[in-house]
Amino acid sequence: MSTTYTLPFEEPVIELERQIETLAAREDAESIADELESLRSNRERLLEKIYGQLSPWDTVRVARHPNRPQTADYINMICRDFRELHGDRTFGDDRSIITGFGRIGSFKALIVGHQKGRTTQERIACHFGCAHPEGYRKALKKMKLAEKFGLPIVTFIDTPGAYPGLKAEERGQAEAIALNLREMSRLRTPIISIVIGEGGSGGALGIGVADRVAMMEFAWYSVISPEGCAAILWKQANEDTNTKAASALSLTAKHNMKNGLIDSTIKEPIGGAHRDPAAAAEQLQRWIIDSLRELERFNARSLVERRYDKFRRMGAMTAS
Repeated sequence: MSTTYTLPFEEPVIELERQIETLAAREDAESIADELESLRSNRERLLEKIYGQLSPWDTVRVARHPNRPQTADYINMICRDFRELHGDRTFGDDRSIITGFGRIGSFKALIVGHQKGRTTQERIACHFGCAHPEGYRKALKKMKLAEKFGLPIVTFIDTPGAYPGLKAEERGQAEAIALNLREMSRLRTPIISIVIGEGGSGGALGIGVADRVAMMEFAWYSVISPEGCAAILWKQANEDTNTKAASALSLTAKHNMKNGLIDSTIKEPIGGAHRDPAAAAEQLQRWIIDSLRELERFNARSLVERRYDKFRRMGAMTAS
């Protein structure tokens, strides 16, 4: 599938796709079926090679691809009977976080996720996926409702970070995230979280304290964005410093697995989720259902104790 947005390292693939589209549109396309099949095979091999050796900075670019599936897309593809719930009952409704009940496979669950928006108007309304405190308060109220009814919680993380503006700080941004960290750690119901795109800092952790945490193959998850890190360390964010920062941050799924910060990596279609959202959603749904089945065997007390121990172990060091 060709896209209107081209990542720099995808240019050879885009050229092949143009050739395929041109040949496929010819009236005598059937007579050149073998040539078309050869070009398609070359395209798949090239995509596999390129995406098999992405740098951390290129992984960040893939995670930010404008056609990459977002929370609302996955809800449409894997959830049945979804009913969205709005508002934090204190200030208002933050559109950068979606909450609602729905069915995933045979499981009734609460779904919570960051939403960036597609069009310019949607992105502005969603603050480009950067939630305000009312977004985190909305998420927590709905999570407590799920706990009350004994339903599991599924969260989709996709944010460059919590909204850093003055008004958000005045309304208690840090307190709202800190409260979510505390309360999620002791919710007496299964919680699973998936980083589907960007997983930036406390904005990600605000809905990311879970019994099982996974990352899509080409997502990133880190204490800070590469640009933010570069601006601090080198006083400027450009191609060179962003590349260095992304490598230093160990933000890819592979690095996070190695460092024990996530439990699983969810495989994406060749060329990333933006090339085949349906296949990506199928892999995601399978992991969610398997994880919920696994967590069913633990009672509420055991879930909370294991969750606490899981996060306490992160960052532990031993003297050599």
